[in-house]
Amino acid sequence: MYNPDIHNRRSMRLKGYDYSKAGAYLVTVVTQERLTLFGDVLKGRMQLNPAGEMVHRMWMEMPNRFPPIVMDTIVVMPNHVHGIIILADAGLAGTPTSSECSDIKIKTRAPTRGARTEDGRTRLGNVVGVFKSLTTLEYTRGVRDMNWPPFKRRLWQRNFYEHIVRTDASLEKYRRYIVDNPVQWPFDRENPKALSPRSHSP
Repeated sequence: MYNPDIHNRRSMRLKGYDYSKAGAYLVTVVTQERLTLFGDVLKGRMQLNPAGEMVHRMWMEMPNRFPPIVMDTIVVMPNHVHGIIILADAGLAGTPTSSECSDIKIKTRAPTRGARTEDGRTRLGNVVGVFKSLTTLEYTRGVRDMNWPPFKRRLWQRNFYEHIVRTDASLEKYRRYIVDNPVQWPFDRENPKALSPRSHSP
C-alpha cells in the first residue's frame, strides 16, 4: 500500500544521519521494473511461491551474518519486501538491547567485507546490500535450475527506501502497516495492476 512517508522517492537517505546508529528502521526493497516474482495475494493473504519463500528465509537469516541485529516484522509481497531491522540498543519497547542481543543463539560467520564501521558497528546499508546480493544469487540459481521467471540485468532496484523508527508508537504503527500490506495490495503503489493507488498513513 502506498504511504508518502515510506515511499519517498526523492530522499532515500537522511543527509548526515549515521545509519550505523542503534535503532529500528523500516526498510523497503523493490524488484527491478516491479516484476511480480515472489507469489500472489489471494483474498488479502500473501501466498509465497518458492522464490518468495527463499527471499523470506534469506531475510530472517541476516543476523547470522550481522550479529547482533534483529529482523523484526516482515512481509514479502509479489514484488517488494517491507521489514523492520533493529540494530542493537534501539531503546524502544519490545526491542532488544545489545546485552540481550548477545544472548541470542545464532551461528556467526566471518564478518562481511565493508559491513561494519571502524568501531565495529553494523551499517544498515550493508545489511540490505548483502540481503540483495544473496537473494539475487539464489534467485539466479532458481532461474537456471527450477525455471523461475527470469529478470533483466538485476533482481532488485538499485537503492532501497527506509524510515527511521523513533518512538514506540511509530514502531507499532509500522508493524501494523507491514502486517496489513497484503490486504491493501489492490491499491498498492508497487502493484502494476493497482486499481487506484491510495495514500494511506500507517
